[in-house]
Amino acid sequence: MTGAARRIVLETLGWVLLVLGVAAIFLPGPGLLGIFAGLALLSQQYDWAERRVEPVRLRALLGAAEGVETWPRIIASCLGAVVLAACGVLWIMKPPSPAWWPLSDTWWLPGGIWTGVTQIGSAVIALALIAYSYRRFHGKPEATDELRREIKSDGKSKGKNEGKARGKDSDRDRQEHRA
Repeated sequence: MTGAARRIVLETLGWVLLVLGVAAIFLPGPGLLGIFAGLALLSQQYDWAERRVEPVRLRALLGAAEGVETWPRIIASCLGAVVLAACGVLWIMKPPSPAWWPLSDTWWLPGGIWTGVTQIGSAVIALALIAYSYRRFHGKPEATDELRREIKSDGKSKGKNEGKARGKDSDRDRQEHRA
């Protein structure tokens, strides 16, 4: 693959992952993971993305750590993933709309089989991330504290250097886009 073709493919994939990650914050799915993956790919082309990769990574890890701090959170997360998978199975089976459904039958479980498949896939990813988070962070408050310290120190150092970097980076981004 030529350099230009590779750049176009990686940039397109980066934007797709970034948009899907933002959507997954509101829809079922690992939103911060998608945003992080998209930014990681875009950071190869753009300085603005490179500056955002580490803060997103730290916040995603902090969210993972906080999600397994207590058993009620772990149980609620696992139940949420199981309910999501059950909804996916329901979507795939596509039973007829119930008598109480007030809208047209076409609005009952819209999206078809692929909606169900993505729901089940999101549930599997969620369970895998819960297991990873549990192994890495559960019962280790020092790991969570370290993430919080890194986030605080990253915010302080960013404020000092942001003004200097902004002019140079935006010029570089504009020059790259013109090319």
